[in-house]
Amino acid sequence: MGRYIGPKCKMCRQEKVKLFLKGKRCLTKCMLDRRSYRPGEHGQKPRKPTDYAIRLREKQKLRRIYGIMEGQFKNYFFRVRKENGITGENLIRLLERRLDNVVFRFGFVSTRAEARQLITHGHILINDKKVNIPSYQIKIGDVVRINDGSGLLERIKESMSLAAERGVPSWLEIDETNLAGIVKSFPTMEESGLPIQEALIVEFYSK
Repeated sequence: MGRYIGPKCKMCRQEKVKLFLKGKRCLTKCMLDRRSYRPGEHGQKPRKPTDYAIRLREKQKLRRIYGIMEGQFKNYFFRVRKENGITGENLIRLLERRLDNVVFRFGFVSTRAEARQLITHGHILINDKKVNIPSYQIKIGDVVRINDGSGLLERIKESMSLAAERGVPSWLEIDETNLAGIVKSFPTMEESGLPIQEALIVEFYSK
């Protein structure tokens, strides 16, 4: 499975918005606050983006927020395009239902990248069964909990206390005592709280 291993701050500078890929550190030590221009030799030179570039950047922004590689993101789009409803909103809903995102939304970890690590190492149970696939699509009624034998309870409790300010979305319900959560419903576009214009992504793939 491919993954990006380069500097995360460069991605925020490229998109000119905080993607919070480093969790709380992005609030205090964000490179974007010091260098608000694009990375690279010509980053400070002003340039007017084309219509294609505007749509490309919106697509890249969403892909980087969830930490998904290009091929998988494209597959997601063409999958939801066949479904009923608004394509852009269906795409966001599909991404929000990824297990790594749900673990992040519960506050068990501070970033989605950390959630993927937790999952692949076998620390996450769904309905008391171990699942080690970050892209697993959760369903309504699923109970997501931390494996009691994971040895990371203190670290997870610390992450949950830091995530208290962020809050848990209304489509999820957290049980802090048992380090578990239940999926009550599927998320809406508004509940995702993302700085994304999903219509531009649909236009990008429609060209």
